[in-house]
Amino acid sequence: MGNASETFLLVSRISKDNDFFMGTVYTIFGVLSVLGNGILLIVAYRKKSSLKPAEFFVVNLSISDLGMTISLFPLAIPSAYAHMWLFNKTTCMVYAFCGVLFGLCSLTNLTVLSCICWLKVCCPNYGNKFSYCHACLLVAGVWCYAGVFAVGPLSGWGEYGAEPYGTACCINWHAPSQNSAAMSYIICLFFFCYIVPCTVIFLSYTFILLTVRGSRQAVQQHMSPQNKITNAHALIIKLSVAVCIGFLTAWSPYAIVSMWAAFGNPGTVPPMAFALAAMFAKSSTLYNPIVYLVFKPNFRKFLCRDVAQCRSTVCGCLCQHSSTQKGPCRQSHHKEDCNSTRLSNGLPENHGTCRHCPCPESAAGTRENVTDYNPQQTARILKGSQHSEVAVSQLSNEMQSDFL
Repeated sequence: MGNASETFLLVSRISKDNDFFMGTVYTIFGVLSVLGNGILLIVAYRKKSSLKPAEFFVVNLSISDLGMTISLFPLAIPSAYAHMWLFNKTTCMVYAFCGVLFGLCSLTNLTVLSCICWLKVCCPNYGNKFSYCHACLLVAGVWCYAGVFAVGPLSGWGEYGAEPYGTACCINWHAPSQNSAAMSYIICLFFFCYIVPCTVIFLSYTFILLTVRGSRQAVQQHMSPQNKITNAHALIIKLSVAVCIGFLTAWSPYAIVSMWAAFGNPGTVPPMAFALAAMFAKSSTLYNPIVYLVFKPNFRKFLCRDVAQCRSTVCGCLCQHSSTQKGPCRQSHHKEDCNSTRLSNGLPENHGTCRHCPCPESAAGTRENVTDYNPQQTARILKGSQHSEVAVSQLSNEMQSDFL
C-alpha cells in the first residue's frame, strides 16, 4: 500500500478471499440500505403534511445514511473485488470526506434525537413546546457540526489518507505520530464525536427508562394487572434499546481500532481488524429504516396503506385483464364470493375486499358494518401522580399521532 507511482496506487493488504467477502457484504448492505432508506423517505414524503417536528430527525437520519450509501459503496465495492483502490487521489479525498461527513451527521442526529425523546418524555412541559422552527435549526446545526470535522483535514487540521487495509480511504490514523495538528484533530474527533454522543445517548435513554419505570409502577397501583404499561411507553423502550444497540454495534469497533492505531503502535493493528470495523460502521445505514418502519406506528400505518393501495391497483389491473379474456362476471354471485368466505360452521365471514379483484360497493358496506363492532381504544394520561383513561377518539389529532 502506498504511492507507488503518480497514479496513486493503493494495493489491498488483506487476502483476495477477504476482499471478495467484503465486496459481497458491501453489495448486500448497499441494496438493503437504498431500499430501506428510500422507502422511509417515500413514506415521509407521502405524510409530509402530518410530520411532527421530532420526525424531521428521522428523515434527516435517512438522508445522511442514504448519502453515505450512494457516495461510498459504488467506490468501495469494485475496489474490494479488484483487490486494490481503482481511483485517483482526488477521489480518495472525496471518498474520505463523504464518509466522515455522513457518518458524523448520522451519529450527531441520533444524539439530538435522543435528547428530543428525553425532553418529550421526562420534561413534557418543555417538550410540548418543541416546534418546527426548533427542529429545522437543530437539523442545520447537525450538518454544521459534522461539516466542521469533515472539512478539518482538507484545511490542514488532520489528514485524509488510505485505510490500513488498502481498498478505501478515511482519516489517516498514522498521522498523529508525525505531527501535532493531526494529534489534536484525532483527540477532538474522539472526544466530541464518540465520547460525548455515547454519553448523551446513554444518559438520555437511561432517564427515559427510569421515567417509564416509575410511571409503570404508578399505573399498576391504579389499573388492572393486565394493563401494566401503555403503548406509548412500550414504544419508547423499543426505540431506546434499538437505537442504543445500533449505535454501539456499528461505531464502537471502528472507534476502538482507530484509537488503537492513533495512540498506539500502528504496525501492531491487523489490517483485517480495520476492514471488519469499517464494515460494521457502514452497517449503521441499515438499522434506522428497520427501527422506524417497524417500531414507529404512524410510519408503519402509512407504509401499510401505501402497500395496500399498490396491491389494490395491481389487483384491479389483473382482474380487468382476466375479465376481458373470460367475459363479464356473474355480478350477484361473484360479489358474494368476493366479500365472504365460509367458516367451519358454514356461516359466511365478510372481509370487505375481494381477494383477487376490487369490489368497492361491497367493501363500503362491509366497512360500515365493521365500524359498528370496532372496540373503543383508550389511552392513559399521566399528570403528576394522577392517571386518567380517555378514549383515543377524544384526543386531538396531534396527541394521537405524536408517539415520540
